[in-house]
Amino acid sequence: MIPVTRPFLPPIEEYRDYIESIWTRNWLTNMGPLASKLEMVLKEYFNLNHLLYVTNGTVALQLAIKALELKGEIITTPFSFVATTSSIVWENCSPKFVDIDPFSLNIDPKKIEAAIGPNTSAILATHVYGNPCDVEAIDAIAKKYNLKVIYDGAHAFGVQVNGRSIFEYGDISTCSLHATKLYHSVEGGLIITKDPELLKKIAHMRNFGISGYSSFSELGINGKNSEFHAAMGLINFKWIDKIIKRRLEIIERYNQNLQNFKAKVPLWHKNSNQNGAYLVYILESEDLLLKVKSSLDTFEIFTRRYFYPSLSSSLPYLAPVEMEVTDDIAKRVLCLPLYYELTDEEIDWISRIILRSQNN
Repeated sequence: MIPVTRPFLPPIEEYRDYIESIWTRNWLTNMGPLASKLEMVLKEYFNLNHLLYVTNGTVALQLAIKALELKGEIITTPFSFVATTSSIVWENCSPKFVDIDPFSLNIDPKKIEAAIGPNTSAILATHVYGNPCDVEAIDAIAKKYNLKVIYDGAHAFGVQVNGRSIFEYGDISTCSLHATKLYHSVEGGLIITKDPELLKKIAHMRNFGISGYSSFSELGINGKNSEFHAAMGLINFKWIDKIIKRRLEIIERYNQNLQNFKAKVPLWHKNSNQNGAYLVYILESEDLLLKVKSSLDTFEIFTRRYFYPSLSSSLPYLAPVEMEVTDDIAKRVLCLPLYYELTDEEIDWISRIILRSQNN
């Protein structure tokens, strides 16, 4: 059986060393030394001044919306994981969907301005599959209309635009460190802002709003993470360059094998690097996708229709909205198996099945 993804796990001896240190200190959570160290390590890696390690990527989004005190409508993409939209609704705001660009699959900046109304307070855009949004265009629109910008960078670990971390853009950027991501801490998330006062506010919010031994400054939540998760993050960080390198090698081998595949890949941001987060093909038709998927399923090779269906038409707590490009792309997009341990022989086997199935 070949899954669509498999969490990277380091040598167990390395994790055991950290676990023993946690046992010795008996400090399990509440931003212990390992969680604090992970924040410092990642700040240095991204060359950032401010970064917080939180429970998961969804909590990061919810904290971002709450910290910016957003109300009314938030413009967002219908082509993302459900947490992008559900976080907006959870925080008592209304998502306003804007269709995606058919090439990058990110929110289309040319369509954002027409969606702005008197109750619009922010733009929440996703760097889909780690592919950066047009951050310059979105920033210009936000400044023109005095809107806040949040970026869902759940897939974008290690991505840069114009030589700068993707997390430097927007009022707040978030990231997921879930086990399925290329870099993970089993469960975890990051929240990043350049504003030190905003960071201080979120840090208090992460810890129930506590600002001192017996004082509170904000409405808070339990958004902290544990030493056990931070330990996994610290160990996996030692492997990050090898992980990204191998994933990019795997993608390149697939692309070489599948040059005659009746599909295309998303157009990547021209001033950005790729991080190997996902291997995505946009097939010529949904019929072809179903044929390919069925053939792979027969051999217990599992793919994922990510993202399908479109959020604009599938959520029971929102009225459906027609999004021409998103609705079309969502039916034709397929993620192939991609993880560190995937072998060249397995890649070649998967590729042969795909090419054979499309010609049958």
